[in-house]
Amino acid sequence: MKNQLSHDQAVMLMVVVTLLWATAGVVTRHLDAARAFEITFWRSFFTFLTLCVLLPLWQGRDVWRRMGRAGGILWLSGACWAVMFTAFMVALTLTTVANVLVTLAAGPLLTALVSRALTGQRLALRTWTAMMVAGLGIGWMFAKQVDSGHFWGNLVAFAVPVAGAINWTLVQHQRIKNAGHPVDLVPAVLLGALISSLVVLPLAWPFRASGHDLALLAGLGALQLAIPCVLSVVCARVLSAPEVSLLALLEVLFGTLLAWIGAGEQPSADVFTGASLVMSALVINEWLAWRERQVQAQTHALASHDNVA
Repeated sequence: MKNQLSHDQAVMLMVVVTLLWATAGVVTRHLDAARAFEITFWRSFFTFLTLCVLLPLWQGRDVWRRMGRAGGILWLSGACWAVMFTAFMVALTLTTVANVLVTLAAGPLLTALVSRALTGQRLALRTWTAMMVAGLGIGWMFAKQVDSGHFWGNLVAFAVPVAGAINWTLVQHQRIKNAGHPVDLVPAVLLGALISSLVVLPLAWPFRASGHDLALLAGLGALQLAIPCVLSVVCARVLSAPEVSLLALLEVLFGTLLAWIGAGEQPSADVFTGASLVMSALVINEWLAWRERQVQAQTHALASHDNVA
């Protein structure tokens, strides 16, 4: 599928994606009976159902045949999505939300390191600086809430940024390697949802979710996972892997704000301080990147003009 997004459009779309991702916390606060693995199962299952409908409408019925020809990279990306879908919810059953969020802050650095190791991509100093400042901001937000005794919960949560780093690098690598005919990794989200739901099904039984719960979880599956995850893959065709991971940190900020508005969980002054650091890092990084592209475009235009003259 030909990509039509500019870099700026991809950045803006990724911001919308993180806002949709951030709805998980506030929605789960309003569930009646569904807990832990059952939440994970229904969310992944409804994601799978949504994509079974959306992908053929968007890409045509031929999408199933193309999936069969995509090879191992599609399944590897799907496995990464499955780990992210599952580990996040499982970690929340083993440790605090604060611990999980602090662990997720490692995502940009891990993505940069994986991308550097697998693709040899050089990173601008501004990107390294932004990642460190953003990580510091997230750590500051929850430093007083972290319980270092929840080892296993932190370990499970660490699987999320690791899987994310591998996944974003895969998307970028295959885009560069197969520039003429890139493998469509959008269906990997569907595979990830299927794998996640099958893995946790035995642990989710017997079901206790009410009709109200199922309606909310169906909304999460469609609007919080299926659609934004597909859009994030589209964005990753334009943005670098570290950029995607860095922008994804906005989920933590949006999630905190939505929990405050929708569930009465008022953030502390430390949260506001950390949020300011993260937002500053993201805004300055993207502004500097925009300035670099403007200078490059002007240089290219002048060079073209000189050649013509």
